[in-house]
Amino acid sequence: MTSRVIADKYGIYPPTVFAMVTRTVLTGLTGLTSLTTLALTAPTGPLAPLEWGGGPLTVEALPRVVYTAHRGGALEVPENSMSGLVTAYERGTAQVIDVDTRILRDGTLVALHDETLDRTTASTGPVRALTLREWRDVRLRPGPALPGSWRPERPPTVAEILDRFGGRIMLMLEAKDPRSLRALGSLIRARGLTRSVFVNSNEPAVALRAHRMGLLAQLWRSQKQMLDDRPERWARFVDVLDVDYKARDRDLARAVNSGVPRVWAHTVTTPKQRDRVLRLGCNGVITDAPALLSRTPVKGVKGVKGVSAAGLRARWPVN
Repeated sequence: MTSRVIADKYGIYPPTVFAMVTRTVLTGLTGLTSLTTLALTAPTGPLAPLEWGGGPLTVEALPRVVYTAHRGGALEVPENSMSGLVTAYERGTAQVIDVDTRILRDGTLVALHDETLDRTTASTGPVRALTLREWRDVRLRPGPALPGSWRPERPPTVAEILDRFGGRIMLMLEAKDPRSLRALGSLIRARGLTRSVFVNSNEPAVALRAHRMGLLAQLWRSQKQMLDDRPERWARFVDVLDVDYKARDRDLARAVNSGVPRVWAHTVTTPKQRDRVLRLGCNGVITDAPALLSRTPVKGVKGVKGVSAAGLRARWPVN
């Protein structure tokens, strides 16, 4: 399919179609401050690569305050499901989509949070006991409390998620099994997405390994762990410090002042929780309810007035 056909089909005109393109840049929280239009004379100019359209979306394009859809937004869509991830992407209420990853018996990486299939699927037993062929027979079981109507569906592999969303939105992949890190890194590198995917772990040693592999390293910490953490020790290799919103003010402040460039709080579900961590200096939230938060103005945070870009989505369509 030629660039002109793609452009005509989707109404999207990449740099290969026109010498001059218009780029929309999000500034502030989900575009809350303003939408700024820049004219670029060529994709090789000083602002290249184009974060919207001319290449993979990278970490450099993230706004000052970031929303991450935790498992796609687990209070709003079936967690770690392809339909849920597509919905989160199309709603445009988060700049990052989070997915849990596990490894099957044959080495295939798949999207699921738990060690077993019992909670979220119609099957039972450990995930690591399955092969890819057996995995394709598994069906996700949407929770009855979810809004809307959802059908059972096959849970995706990590490769399928990367192929569908990679470079169109920032992804956060949690390596639930540290053994999977090498395979996960290979999938990311093969697609040219090393600046487009955060690799998350609860173990500082795994985050260091990810950093040494040339990946974006994310480290999450629980409320209890944060009591004794000294996060400044991780500043040289952690790209995102993922902190528990329930932590004490002093522990959150220590994380914010650690030198780690991004400190995002998990797992936020209410505007009140969000507003507190932003007041304490966090520059992002990981939330099960991105649609709710995106339509609820931020209160009491200097320079953050609210959210006005709900529904805004990345400029390239999902396959």
